[in-house]
Amino acid sequence: MTSSVTAAQPTTYAQTSTAETQTEESTSAITSDFETFLKMLTVQMQNQDPLNPVDSADYAIQLATFSGVEQQVQTNDLLKSLGTQMGVMGMAQIAGWVGMEARTQAPVHYDGAPITLAPNPSSSADRTFLVVQDATGTVVQTQEIPNTRDYYEWDGLDENGAPLPDGNYSFTLENFAYDEYLSTTTVEAFGYVTEARAEGTDTVLVMEGGAEVSADAISALREPN
Repeated sequence: MTSSVTAAQPTTYAQTSTAETQTEESTSAITSDFETFLKMLTVQMQNQDPLNPVDSADYAIQLATFSGVEQQVQTNDLLKSLGTQMGVMGMAQIAGWVGMEARTQAPVHYDGAPITLAPNPSSSADRTFLVVQDATGTVVQTQEIPNTRDYYEWDGLDENGAPLPDGNYSFTLENFAYDEYLSTTTVEAFGYVTEARAEGTDTVLVMEGGAEVSADAISALREPN
């Protein structure tokens, strides 16, 4: 299988370039506005009534007010710049996930090899049944599995021992106690990560088979078996 992070690099570079451009434009605008403000203040001083001059404290208040606004805008630009840099560093780190197996609730690809599942049974359950759905949402298999929080290897075989068709599958767990239905819990599965890309401020991982999942939704990573 071929891994790719081609889309991640130009996207990240574009985000950085855009942030730098926006910061430069904001700084230029602040400088221009401040020069205009000083010109207006000078004109105001030159044309004030000499018999009733403006109190010097008023000038100080105007200067302090404009300076405060200027500092706030610069602070916002700095925070944006830091956020972009953190995004670049996060992207570089997450790019290393390509080629790994990630545990997620997203559908994972089955190609005949067993898939490692992480059952999440209810604490009150004494029997648990794995429900398997294909890419269309159709239930293709329901089987009782051990009531455990340990990993479970799903072999993908039907009742005749033949493998199910290749494709994306998702899993849930039905919990029972004394033959009474309790609840349905999610089941995470390990799938192969083929790509990592940036979408705005989010990082999206593309799994084998095409399923997409946010990097925040990954609960575990491991080397491929």
